[in-house]
Amino acid sequence: MPDITFFGHAGFRMREGGKETLLFDPFITNNPLAPIKLGQINADYILISHGHFDHLGDAYEIAKKCDATIISTAEIAGQAGEKGLNSHAQHLGGRHKFPFGSVKLTLAFHGAGIPGGHACGFVVEYYGKKIYFAGDTALFGDMKLIGELDKLDLALLPIGDNFTMGIDDAVIAASFLKADKIIPYHYNTWPLIEVDPVEFKEKVEAKTESSCVILLPGETYKF
Repeated sequence: MPDITFFGHAGFRMREGGKETLLFDPFITNNPLAPIKLGQINADYILISHGHFDHLGDAYEIAKKCDATIISTAEIAGQAGEKGLNSHAQHLGGRHKFPFGSVKLTLAFHGAGIPGGHACGFVVEYYGKKIYFAGDTALFGDMKLIGELDKLDLALLPIGDNFTMGIDDAVIAASFLKADKIIPYHYNTWPLIEVDPVEFKEKVEAKTESSCVILLPGETYKF
């Protein structure tokens, strides 16, 4: 049974005993919510949704230390390769098989944080489970297609408003995706994105068929 650990802001670690460890947007250094030190993190694959500092974060340093592979858009993967790191480039709509399953890059309506690029999200198949990580994004109608094309066990959604969807738009996103479980992120890191995750949970469970799991930084959920 896989588990997912929240590192605060938009950072997650996904693993299953003895198998490949995946990181999503590992922003640890200068993250006021980070529950772990950079030197304590290991990974086999690092998925990066876009190049803003709070998402690219410490990915390159972790990749160098662990000999991990960066999975991202062509622009970020190319930048990683120029730094001598292992990388695998994809782009929006493309799916690729990996030892753990597969990764598909999805739309995300947000800045790229790198010249010529595009922000993205991910649909990850990890040993039979399907997980959607939205990255930083506004609500968009094609989230319905994401939920139709892949039956999702878990969806990770930003809720902090200002830079991404707020609570009400994220509830609509949850209704589109129809994942069994929803976990919110990208909130309460700084005052500008302070929201109440309990409000989000209550609205998700009142207005959709999904259930919502709130993780504090450092907490782990098995699914």
